[in-house]
Amino acid sequence: MTSDLQRGGGLREATRRAVRAQIAAAAVELFAEHGFEQTTVDQIAGAVGMSQRSVFRYFATKEDMVVGELIEESHRVVEALVARPANESPHTALRRALDVCVASLTSDPGVRRGRMLANTPALQIARAQKHRQWVELLRPELARRLGDTARTDLVAGSIITATLSCLEIAGEEWIRHDCAEPLGELFDAALAALRD
Repeated sequence: MTSDLQRGGGLREATRRAVRAQIAAAAVELFAEHGFEQTTVDQIAGAVGMSQRSVFRYFATKEDMVVGELIEESHRVVEALVARPANESPHTALRRALDVCVASLTSDPGVRRGRMLANTPALQIARAQKHRQWVELLRPELARRLGDTARTDLVAGSIITATLSCLEIAGEEWIRHDCAEPLGELFDAALAALRD
């Protein structure tokens, strides 16, 4: 398994990720307290002791402060997918790899982010864009597991898109019901509904 330092290009990239994480954490706190639309980049910059300009070197938009971590997370999901047993079905391997997301979503910051995503249209659009990037990142490994057929890319993309949609719907249901049921069980129920 590749370490963050190896994958990301060394200490400089590790430092950049740490700063991004600090900015994102401060932003999520402020968004939760004041609302996404009401919080300014100046407030976020002040909370982390930076200028607005410096914050924009790490994040292009406020939306990225909430959903930008999804691309980092997608690399962890790809690594988890690659590490799954070779004899596992593509569906099962992808579902188990997405346990990375289930764990992230059920953490305290993940719950706050989930509530914001459920209630903020601009963030829902940004999340949909990130999920399209996930499809492209996950497709090569899932296609390899499917084997060489005339429609391998189509099938891989369909499986990934449907599975991510099930995770998204399960997450929304989980948040709506105040996290009463385990998210993993809701995710599995959503996936089972596709097969019924």
